[in-house]
Amino acid sequence: MSSILVVDDDPTNQHIMLYTLRKAGYEVRSANNGLLGLEALRKQPANLAIIDLSMPVMDGLTLLSHIRADEKLREMPVIILTASGDDDENAIAMQNGASAFLTKPSSSRTILDMVQKFIQTDV
Repeated sequence: MSSILVVDDDPTNQHIMLYTLRKAGYEVRSANNGLLGLEALRKQPANLAIIDLSMPVMDGLTLLSHIRADEKLREMPVIILTASGDDDENAIAMQNGASAFLTKPSSSRTILDMVQKFIQTDV
């Protein structure tokens, strides 16, 4: 079973992502900020990470930079969650190694379609 780590400080957004992905058959874990997300990934890598850009303690871009610098994690696809449609923000994240973007809020279908681009399963 493919595993996904969702890193988002908003409990509602986190709940929606966890519910949607678990219902589709994925193993899903979560973290409330970038630092906890990095610790979770180093403890148990995932097949994919979905990371919010704006979080306390460690933001999404910083977490993304840590992931891309880690030899064991650098190849993992990372989908960035953003509440804004800021093209500059998106370009910076892509330059830092983001695989794709999801704009909040996203429908369940959009979330699953995006995840399935990066995780090939029978889900």
